[in-house]
Amino acid sequence: MKEHEGSVENIEESPKKTEETVANEEGVMEKSSLNEDEAAESGRKSSESKEGSVQEESSESAGVLDEEALSQIENMNKHDAAILLIKKTYHIVDDTEKQLDACKLLLQEDLKSYEEAKEELKAGALNESESLLDELGYGKEEEESTHEDEVAFKPKEELPPFIVKNISSGKFSSFLLSLIAGVLIFAGLIFLAAEKVGITLDMSKVPSVDTAKQVLGWYATLFGAKPDMFLGGGFVVIVVLVVMGIIYSVRTSMRASSNLQFAKKQLEEAQEYAKVKGNCKEEMDRVDAHMNDAIKILKTYQVVLQEQNGKLKRILHIEGIKEEIPEYHEKSRFEMNETDTLVKAVKNFITTSMSEDGKLSGKSTLFLHSAKSKLQNFLDRCY
Repeated sequence: MKEHEGSVENIEESPKKTEETVANEEGVMEKSSLNEDEAAESGRKSSESKEGSVQEESSESAGVLDEEALSQIENMNKHDAAILLIKKTYHIVDDTEKQLDACKLLLQEDLKSYEEAKEELKAGALNESESLLDELGYGKEEEESTHEDEVAFKPKEELPPFIVKNISSGKFSSFLLSLIAGVLIFAGLIFLAAEKVGITLDMSKVPSVDTAKQVLGWYATLFGAKPDMFLGGGFVVIVVLVVMGIIYSVRTSMRASSNLQFAKKQLEEAQEYAKVKGNCKEEMDRVDAHMNDAIKILKTYQVVLQEQNGKLKRILHIEGIKEEIPEYHEKSRFEMNETDTLVKAVKNFITTSMSEDGKLSGKSTLFLHSAKSKLQNFLDRCY
């Protein structure tokens, strides 16, 4: 109380100083309003330059697999390595999508809390402050219609949803291919032996045992042995199985190499996808900090304006309504100016959209800083 009385005495003793303070503050407000758009434009340009540098860093590192993935597949066969990379790709994409979902949920909660704080401010103090100032005739000429923009943080879809494609080992198709090749080779060997022994095979019926002995037995003579159906047949079967095995191995090996290259490329694309989408978390962290700061400021404004409203009611009750502002007591004009400054500062902030192209608006950041600065100046004069 003593400090308050002392401050009142100082105001009474130096009315000229008070009037100069009011005039200076009004001049600062006008100058601030002229520079706000320029500062907002500067903030937007700074944001764009940061965004560009992030994209450049992403593009430089997008085509390089991480060392962990390379070390894990170093001593593995190609098929197992491809399977591991596919699993890693699934993991990267799944984590990215979960982070995006968490960002959206956090944003929804922040928006809800912000809207509640804004409505409480307007209903609990701001609307009354404007009404009292209007009744006292303060700031009527400067009154402007304001429209609150809808806050809509909807990031641009820079990349379509990433769908991880699985791979096939190719074992079944390789087996079918080798089986077909085996049948053809077996048939070729039979016809070759039949031609050598001078027998014409009748494809309309099953060859007799004697025919089979002569045809298959011919292969036994290649080793210097007598014609033997079992020895020659065994040779034919071994040749067919060896060829089938070679075809199967080559085919699966080629498929494994192809799968590994595909898995590496897909993992690189998934890493690039994660980098681009990962910018969401950084942006949402900024939005979260901005909104939490805004909510605290709005609640403080509510308390301060409620106190100022009491002073305006006292002025209205004691002095009544004057035709001209200078007719009010200098201390009353000071309180009206203080209230008007606070009202304009907080209204500039809450009527400016926080979002711009789906991201945090530089203008909103500027107005929040301005509101905080004017609030702090007010509190500094109180304490």
